[in-house]
Amino acid sequence: MALRKAAAYTKKKARPYTRKSKNRSKSYIKVIPQNKIVKYNLGNIQAYNDGKFKYLVSFVADEKAQIRDNALESGRLVLNKNLEKKVPKQFYIEIKVYPHHILRNNKTAAGAGADRLSSGMKHSFGVVEGRAAMVNPGKEIFFVACETEQVARIARDVMRILKSKMPCKSKIVMNLNKK
Repeated sequence: MALRKAAAYTKKKARPYTRKSKNRSKSYIKVIPQNKIVKYNLGNIQAYNDGKFKYLVSFVADEKAQIRDNALESGRLVLNKNLEKKVPKQFYIEIKVYPHHILRNNKTAAGAGADRLSSGMKHSFGVVEGRAAMVNPGKEIFFVACETEQVARIARDVMRILKSKMPCKSKIVMNLNKK
């Protein structure tokens, strides 16, 4: 079955839903879905730790939103693929948010003759369907560290492509590394 559209989940006043207890009877969530983000740090990590990268390009949220883990993973793939093609080993990428929030879907019966399948409020929390990161305005989602200004401009252009993958309004900020 396909994923529901992001508009079903991007509520401005959503409360974090993360309750998982060791005692199964006290746990609201019986099974936590696997995180789809493969890596949080990519690129030349050693050069970043040594302080060789002077420029930072940040992808910052402009509004409160829930970003699904598959959207974060697709954004990571776009950044890594394009930067590796254009400027190999001259960058460092980091994802700054983690999808803690559990998304759920209370399925209802649909179609002709399926009236007896609805369970009403028996399963009112719904079936666990995925994970999302809750992001506030001004929160950094991705950042790319670069050695030269030319590479930083290329990273900024790649982040413009990334904007279409994210479900929230965002801005790209370029500045110098203070590390």
